[in-house]
Amino acid sequence: MTEQRGPDPSPPAARLTLRSEQNGAAVTDTLWAQVGGTETFERIVRAFYRGVREDPELNFMYPQDDWEGAIWRLRAFLEQYWGGPTTYSEERGHPRLRMRHAPFPVTPAARDRWLHHMHAALDEAELPPMHDAAFRDYVERAALAMVNRFE
Repeated sequence: MTEQRGPDPSPPAARLTLRSEQNGAAVTDTLWAQVGGTETFERIVRAFYRGVREDPELNFMYPQDDWEGAIWRLRAFLEQYWGGPTTYSEERGHPRLRMRHAPFPVTPAARDRWLHHMHAALDEAELPPMHDAAFRDYVERAALAMVNRFE
């Protein structure tokens, strides 16, 4: 005797397939892999920190004796977020971005300066348009979420 089942209560999830061209192969790599992996993320983060180190409105929030550590942390975080290695969480645990930034005065002005340097770094990286737009959208939202003081 065959067991009767009702209709599946959960319909299949909608799927979006990106293709390399109109009828090309499906793109299955992560953004991290598509833009060049660690090498590209290293370039973006180093360009970002070149600007931050010279910015008196921001540089005091960073460890003056550990710029390389700051570079590693941001690069590893961004790589993980965009589908690269999970080294950040393996070494530091959950990102807890708001908690980690709570001691610093992240004002709207500081957010704008941070975004200025991140956008300049992305300009320098010259990512493909779709990836560039996604990256900029993310950093805009993340920077807004980090604001913790309005003085």
